[in-house]
Amino acid sequence: MFSGCICRKILPTLVLCAVFCGGGQVFALNKANPREDLWVCPGAEIAMFSISGAAYGGCLTLGYGNKASIGIKAAYLVDPIGRIGTLELNFLFRFYILGDYARSGLYIQINGGPTLFAKNDGLSVPSEFCVISAGLSMGWRFLFGRYFFIEPAVRGGYPYIVGGALYTGFHF
Repeated sequence: MFSGCICRKILPTLVLCAVFCGGGQVFALNKANPREDLWVCPGAEIAMFSISGAAYGGCLTLGYGNKASIGIKAAYLVDPIGRIGTLELNFLFRFYILGDYARSGLYIQINGGPTLFAKNDGLSVPSEFCVISAGLSMGWRFLFGRYFFIEPAVRGGYPYIVGGALYTGFHF
């Protein structure tokens, strides 16, 4: 009889302590996770894809994510005398160095994918020569207003050795 009385007093106390003191928050007022960032940016690039020196051209990049982004990039570059055309198709993984919810500032990006080359006549599929390119880019995103940004970047890798770019774009 003594033990039943203690159980009736202690058990409700333990349950109340577990409800009010334990566990995580289970309320509707918890802060929601921030929305992921979708960004699109055309740009101008220069890289050492040519036999005689640097090749120049344009690109279009599409990415998704905040602190870490994944995306795709397509760039077409030609050498100054027009003998070699290069189509670079890359998958990218970008990591922003600053903060948990970064959309701007310093970033490091890993690029990789097929690169198609064509001599004189223009690019055809299948191309005359194709290699897998891989590289590392480093840049800085400057935000202008709510949606627009500019990104200067430098990169190094294979087969282009070194390159640089200036991107302008917008994010949602």
